[in-house]
Amino acid sequence: MAGTGRDGIVTRREALIGAGAVAGSLMLPGAGAWAQGAAKPAELKVGIATYLSGPASVFGVPGRQTAEMLFDEINAAGGIAGVKVRPIFVDEGPGVDHVVGEYRRLVQSEGVHLIFAAISSADCIACAPLADELKRPTLLWDCGTQRIFEDNRYSYAFRTQANATPEILAALLYLLKVKPDFKSIAVINQDYAWGRDSWDIFRTAMNTLKPGVKVSAELFPRFGATDFSTEITRVLALRPDVVLSTSWGGDLDALIRQASDRKLFERATFVMPLAESSLQRVGKALPAGHIVGARGDHWFLHPSPADPERLKRFSESYRAKYNAWPIYPCFHMAQAVSAMKAGIEKAVAAKGGGWPTDAELAAAFKGLEFPSPTASVRIREDGQGLENQLIGTTLHSDKYPFPVLTDMIVFPAESVTTPVGQKSADWLKTLTPDIVAKLPQAQAFKS
Repeated sequence: MAGTGRDGIVTRREALIGAGAVAGSLMLPGAGAWAQGAAKPAELKVGIATYLSGPASVFGVPGRQTAEMLFDEINAAGGIAGVKVRPIFVDEGPGVDHVVGEYRRLVQSEGVHLIFAAISSADCIACAPLADELKRPTLLWDCGTQRIFEDNRYSYAFRTQANATPEILAALLYLLKVKPDFKSIAVINQDYAWGRDSWDIFRTAMNTLKPGVKVSAELFPRFGATDFSTEITRVLALRPDVVLSTSWGGDLDALIRQASDRKLFERATFVMPLAESSLQRVGKALPAGHIVGARGDHWFLHPSPADPERLKRFSESYRAKYNAWPIYPCFHMAQAVSAMKAGIEKAVAAKGGGWPTDAELAAAFKGLEFPSPTASVRIREDGQGLENQLIGTTLHSDKYPFPVLTDMIVFPAESVTTPVGQKSADWLKTLTPDIVAKLPQAQAFKS
């Protein structure tokens, strides 16, 4: 999910492990998968880093399932440009050092043609420079840190979805639209890079667009916490108008259930930009009337998809295969697969049917536009994907055993994304309150 780096501040040590051996490593078998671009490969091997163990597996396993489903569909249709695809999965659970080592192994020993990395922002920060070092096209398929393309430029790394800034800014703008008179806020975020960075984004934009809001409490329980009684007790006593939580996974599930048991949802409006992925797990423990984001416009009941049949086909295929509706990591994986297919086809066409070199394939991703299950995504010249954002309010419906979303606003990607060449912390300070008046109309839930 967005920004699941485990250790807070990530150095380049992980990304540069074994740097002394780099010069020779590119000569190893399989290292130059398309180095000469001379022959069509027997198969397209794709390394995919995702969480298969630990608390983040609630995102990683659906991501893997989506990849397997879509790769099967591609192969049944004859492959990409006539070549079938094979995924090779890597577990992010053991940590950054493990992922870096596995990245090198995938390139140097497995000879993968592309890599999808990763859910963890820490892993993405480590893998992006590796992509350039080993010259292997890499799609950052789920991580959220905005720092990757704001702090550096890469030739072989591209993000096929949004970053933290539009995900968090859209939630704030929605709050300002539906509850403009709130005067106080408390935050309950996981205590590591994502929890603190996402609060910085929200607070910076809030101070710009609605200065004077009282921050009642900044609470950062440890990552992986299961007991939130201390935080809930304190927030109940402080009685803020709004509670922000950018938490995710098992932590957010536990917070929702415990806050529900103690009636905290009746005392404050919750804003949870990542909670779409928790709805099916927590069921109706999450009451109606709270603000939920989808980390993109990822919602199987999207009110206005670009291609309704495409969304229906994707959602119902996943549901039939895995007995659950797809959540946002599923959509993010679908976007990476779609970008891979579109990028390869673009590069092959540019060579008149010949196979591209690694550099030619990487170049094909710049400016690439490709379909998602709900809309389309474009990769900017800096490597950052532009993805719409959907935010809504929870509603209980007899049709589903979990909350659905209503009064949904779909934010156009460009309106909430930091422009090329600017830093989010600076750009957010240039926003003006009239941005709220220009928001698209809300769309109600339709059963």
